[in-house]
Formats: sequence, structure tokens, C-alpha cells
Amino acid sequence: MEREEICQYFDNIIKNEKNISAGMAAIRTLLEILKLSQSETVQELRYRLQDAIDVMRSMDYPVTSIASGAELFLRFITLASLDTPSFAECKGIMLHRGNMFYDKLVEARGKVAKVAVNFITDGCKILTHSRSRVVLRAMTDAAANNKIFHVFVTYSAPDNSGEEMYANLTELGVSCTLILDSAVGYVMEQVDMVMVGAEGVAESGGVINKVGTYTLAMCAKEIKKPFYVLTESFKFSRIYPLNEIDLPDEFK
Repeated sequence: MEREEICQYFDNIIKNEKNISAGMAAIRTLLEILKLSQSETVQELRYRLQDAIDVMRSMDYPVTSIASGAELFLRFITLASLDTPSFAECKGIMLHRGNMFYDKLVEARGKVAKVAVNFITDGCKILTHSRSRVVLRAMTDAAANNKIFHVFVTYSAPDNSGEEMYANLTELGVSCTLILDSAVGYVMEQVDMVMVGAEGVAESGGVINKVGTYTLAMCAKEIKKPFYVLTESFKFSRIYPLNEIDLPDEFK
């Protein structure tokens, strides 16, 4: 696949499948490249996959989960090169491992949500920021279990992704209120917990997420409210920022 084809394929997945994150879309794209590749050696195939990762990282989507997910995917499938003598057999094993890896990621969201549902109790009030697919899945499961709870959703400027989260929750029949980002301090006193997703998790344990998450965390700590981050393990990144400013620009 050429650069334009990679961009188009990756872009179409994200635009047409709302439940697929940028990281998972990147892995789907790499699987398609692996399937269509005419490479004759493992090294050449690895170079093609790495070039595709660089192309996706340059696009206007969250880099954090793309980088961490693609790195894990590449490491997982290329272990096959150590086990088989012929390239054709090796490529077949790579595809099998790649599909197995992707299936595990699909299941991961449900596993995280299953644990998170236990924290959502009848009558509780939750504050969330932006639109996290994992948080939405947890709340969907809680609503399916007939739990009654109220959610405060921030607008989450500048893309106002909170509006989409609000619409999704309203469709589920969940009671929710859309609030300004600047109103989190006022609302924090009324809620029982804060529940957010993450674009990535640094080696230091720091959470990389939509701008405004740090403000929420500081408010929650000040008022001693539980702050839960729901994320899949493939979003763990090999970076160690010492503070907010130290985070590499491509992850911001």
C-alpha cells in the first residue's frame, strides 16, 4: 500500500466505525498491509510496517495510542521470524498472531468495563470528561444491569467531544447533564467519583489524556473524590515525562 492508500484506509476506519479508537484502527491498517504486502524478506516487511506507522503518526489523530499499540503489535508478530525457516510460512504465522492480537484488544475493553461496573452503584453521581469508549462501555453495561445513576459530562473543548458522549448516554436512557469545562470545580462537590479514559499511560504512571483531565484530577484530589482511569494495557507507552511540559510535543 502506498502512503495515500494507507492514509485513506486508516481514515475510513476511524470515520465509519465510531467504536474503534485510533490505536485499534492503526493495528487494523497494519494487518491489511501485512496481508497485501509483496515483500520477500522479514526485514523488508518490517520496514514497510514501520513506514506505515510513521505515516499514521503524522496524521491528525491522537499519536499516543497509535504509537504504543503499533509498537506492541510489531513486537508481537515479528517473534514469528525466529520460529520458522520459510518466509511464506513466517508471513502466515505473522497474520495469525496479528489477528489474535487484535481480537485480544477488542476483548480488553469489555474486561475493563466489567470491572468498572462494580464501582457504579445505584444513586451515584459520576463526572466524566470528553468521550472515552471504555467509560461509555462501562456505563452502557451498568445501564443494562438496571443501575440508576447520573452523569455530569464536560463539553470538553476545543472539539466538544462531550456533546457526543452526552448524546450517547441519553440514547441509553442514562440521566446526564452537560456542563462547561470551567464548571468542574462547582460540580465536583456534588459527585461521588470521577471516571475518565486515557489516550496513553507513561512508564511513570502518568496519564496522557484530553486537555483538562489534569484540572479534573487536581479538583478531585482537593475535595477527596475518587478518580478512576479506565484504559486498555496496549496504551502503555515507553515514555517517562517528568512533568506536563516534559511530555513530547507529538503526544500533546
